[in-house]
Amino acid sequence: MTISFDDNGRHLALAPLTLTRPVCELRIGILTIKDSWLQYLDHQGAVGFITEDYLSEKYENLEADLVISGNIKPSSKLVEEVKNLPSDSTLMVNGEKIAVKGNGQNIQNFQFSDEDIIVVNHPWDLFQNNGRAIRWDFDIVTANKNRQHLSATNRTIGKHEIFVEEGAIVECAILNATDGPIYIGKDAEIMEGSMIRAPFALCDNATVKMGAKIYGDTTIGEHCKVGGEVTNSIFYAYSNKGHDGFVGNSLIGEWCNMGADTNTSNLKNNYSDVRVHSYEENKMSETGIMFCGVIMGDHSKTGINTMLNTATSVGVCANIFGGGFPPKKVNSFSWGGFEDSPVFRIEKAYEVAQNMMKRRKLELTETDKKILHHLFSQLA
Repeated sequence: MTISFDDNGRHLALAPLTLTRPVCELRIGILTIKDSWLQYLDHQGAVGFITEDYLSEKYENLEADLVISGNIKPSSKLVEEVKNLPSDSTLMVNGEKIAVKGNGQNIQNFQFSDEDIIVVNHPWDLFQNNGRAIRWDFDIVTANKNRQHLSATNRTIGKHEIFVEEGAIVECAILNATDGPIYIGKDAEIMEGSMIRAPFALCDNATVKMGAKIYGDTTIGEHCKVGGEVTNSIFYAYSNKGHDGFVGNSLIGEWCNMGADTNTSNLKNNYSDVRVHSYEENKMSETGIMFCGVIMGDHSKTGINTMLNTATSVGVCANIFGGGFPPKKVNSFSWGGFEDSPVFRIEKAYEVAQNMMKRRKLELTETDKKILHHLFSQLA
């Protein structure tokens, strides 16, 4: 069987994170949406993507037997309905299209509790539902595995599980699993003096720096290095926040770097709901939520002592530095981050990305360059 994941019309609604990836490659919980489905379904076959044309060279569109909406994070209950979906049927849950098998002409309607389905229609849906997604992913990621024992130098609290993968190093840390599980991936490290509250996921080869304070509903992706204070945030792979500073209710894309003492405001002084720049509507949009920090696209950077306003949206390959608060929308390829800042030239953007990736023994591919070039060309 071939499975394809459909952006389901949410590409721009979930930007800037989706400017460089299909919707199903968004991380929520321990895994991406796509990988959660594949693990639940034990799928070993081909995978395709129904996404934007400029992404299709990297994420190929394949003729599929089953098409799954890429903005739906699966629960075990939802997966069972997909497994039992008859041929030529469409599964609808709570009015949301979940999956299409064959021609999809026969509609199967179900009503689920909100606890059994996560629909990602806006970027903030990711961090708002991250704690629940960690609990779901924890069960499938740790199934039938042997855990590594924590050393006696650590202090653990709480009734929920703490799962430590092979090769992980945790010393002199406080791990509070009162409110959910804690997952520590393969060859990851939690350094001395760190304080962790669940639900929490530290993915493979990632590092929590010394003395960090990490609050619940937080995921740190593969090969990230994170220190300081973090709450209810998701870091994608290969990004760094290695120093002090606060990041809360935020989404940080891949290959980002936050300079020392970068701070995000996640609450307005008047305690009102925040507005966030919508790429879909090209304007500031109401969210109906009170807490939101920064939503940062891939390859973006902040200088030391950067102050980010509540609900700031940062595009791809942006460089933010200088005094004062940058605007709440920072354009892709901005050199400085302010409205009158010059454009970061595409050749220099390639060079910086290549230099950063080379440190991890990876390369910026020609396909990746084409994606960045497409985004750069849209600035005109």
